[in-house]
Amino acid sequence: MQGTSLVLAVKAVRQRNDASSELPHLLDQFRRIVNVCVSTGIEQNVSSLKTLSSGCYHRLSREILGYYRLCAIITATGILHNYRKAKRNNPHTAVPHARRLMLTTCYGFKIQDGVLRLPVKPRTYVYIPLNSHTRRSLSGVTVRSVTVTPHTVSISYSKEVVEYKPEGYLGVDRNLDNVTVASTEGKARRFDLSEATRIKSTYRLVTSRFHRNDARIEHVVYAKYGLRQRNRVQAKTRRYGIVMERLTGIRRLYRKGNGQTRKYRARMNSWSFGELQRQIEYKARWEGVKVTYVPARNTSKRCSVCGYKTLENTMRQVWCPGCGTMLDRDVNAAVNIATGGVRFTPYGPPVEAMVEEREPNKAALIPKVDGDKLSHLRMANQY
Repeated sequence: MQGTSLVLAVKAVRQRNDASSELPHLLDQFRRIVNVCVSTGIEQNVSSLKTLSSGCYHRLSREILGYYRLCAIITATGILHNYRKAKRNNPHTAVPHARRLMLTTCYGFKIQDGVLRLPVKPRTYVYIPLNSHTRRSLSGVTVRSVTVTPHTVSISYSKEVVEYKPEGYLGVDRNLDNVTVASTEGKARRFDLSEATRIKSTYRLVTSRFHRNDARIEHVVYAKYGLRQRNRVQAKTRRYGIVMERLTGIRRLYRKGNGQTRKYRARMNSWSFGELQRQIEYKARWEGVKVTYVPARNTSKRCSVCGYKTLENTMRQVWCPGCGTMLDRDVNAAVNIATGGVRFTPYGPPVEAMVEEREPNKAALIPKVDGDKLSHLRMANQY
């Protein structure tokens, strides 16, 4: 089939960990040598895998198996990369330190007859039975790595999928209270997320009243509430190319000192656009669906019919002085994102099918930050 290519898609399956009492000691050893590698990397100012291996492999305890030492160096390399990236944005970033018991390995383990076998010492193993869901997920795929914590086991696996040439494009406009999807075929639909926003607001009020002395109990409660929030975000895709806005750095609009109230900043910073993006990306990749990103500038302000700059109206409606069209603000943004995907993909034409943006004569423009996606009023699901 023309316009197709093979890509490697990666997923993970997680289940409860019911292993023996020998495993926590191994997890603690792994955590300790990860911290040794991180400290060595910071002392020597290195973050590459090869240089870090040369500098700290001889420092690691020989009580732990050799491939666990190598995987600890790989884990520390990822931590150091994230630390250097965070430090460029914030010079006061705290030095990373692994506190949770964990073990990540891509060597030494074996899955046979529905049981995961992990070596603890030479010729000494820990056996973890896999449940039916995990066994079904791992059937016919390549297992890549295993991550073990005191309570869970996560197994990463991959397969090669065919990435098809898109038959059309779906523009996804992510807002605080809704997600609006529009296709290049002219269809649009809105998914209401106001319930998720309400739950986040309620839990923010609940967690703000915690005054317990035991930080471990507080952490468990926070994790429980966070899990319920994440479970609200779901995505389903068809055989279309998916186009989304590139929202990198949007949190900077809602920092302390920007002239916004604390409640408003908390509400906007709890916006789950990153989680939705993550789920869409990996699910689309697993099905061979292409995901493209376009600049977020003026996606809501520019008319999707003629390209003029629109004027803000009530009830999240916009009016175009150029063609006289009244448009829903979110649907207009989703259509602009979808048509922008045609421009920014190798399958689209070299120019965008829209006139150059220009301001109409005698039109008073209302200045507004396009990054503000707050839905002040709830609208009916008419799309």
